[in-house]
Amino acid sequence: MISKQEFSALAHNGLWKQNPGVVQLLGLCPLLAISNNVVNALSLGLATVFVMAASSLAVSGVRNFVPHEIRIPVFILIIAALVTIIDLALNAFAHPLYLVLGIFIPLITTNCIVLARADAYASKNHPLLSTLDGALMGLGLTLVLVVLGAARELAGQGTLLSGIDLALGPAAKGWVITVLPDYKGFLLAILPPGAFIGLGLLIAARNWLDQRAQRRAQQAARSAVAQPA
Repeated sequence: MISKQEFSALAHNGLWKQNPGVVQLLGLCPLLAISNNVVNALSLGLATVFVMAASSLAVSGVRNFVPHEIRIPVFILIIAALVTIIDLALNAFAHPLYLVLGIFIPLITTNCIVLARADAYASKNHPLLSTLDGALMGLGLTLVLVVLGAARELAGQGTLLSGIDLALGPAAKGWVITVLPDYKGFLLAILPPGAFIGLGLLIAARNWLDQRAQRRAQQAARSAVAQPA
């Protein structure tokens, strides 16, 4: 069983302290290319979560049977097999979305985040801890993808959930939220430069919040020391 402290540490690490998107800056190619709306960002994020969690479980399970010298090729084969499952499933059950995501689903195989966690954490820890670590790291990236996708879609089109029918079928077209009616759009937001600008702002916001929390902790520590016994 995983203790509450272990879960809290893994969650803080994956979602904030070592967030792949705004701290480690890994996997930027799909992050910048697919984050032009919420649906695309969430779809790629969930695919990455599945691959990271499943690959971490598999790598942790075979870590004692794989020679150190060939661990990287073995890990890549495991990741590639899982990505193939996701790729075929999307092609079969959400073909329009599969066409939009295109090459970025197969590219999860070479995503630095997936292989890095498999080698740095899963190959050295218990399967349950490794699975949770992979899932939370994937969720950290998904969070960045969704926030960036929402900001770019809102600024570029004035909507949220545009294209949800690609994932859930024509019946979901009515789920699109028009936040800014009669909005003419801001083209830069949904073009590649908008992705760089948006990600830069997210990184700056995360660093500012982190520094503010550190200053408050330091002030609280100084106040505690200054108080008389």
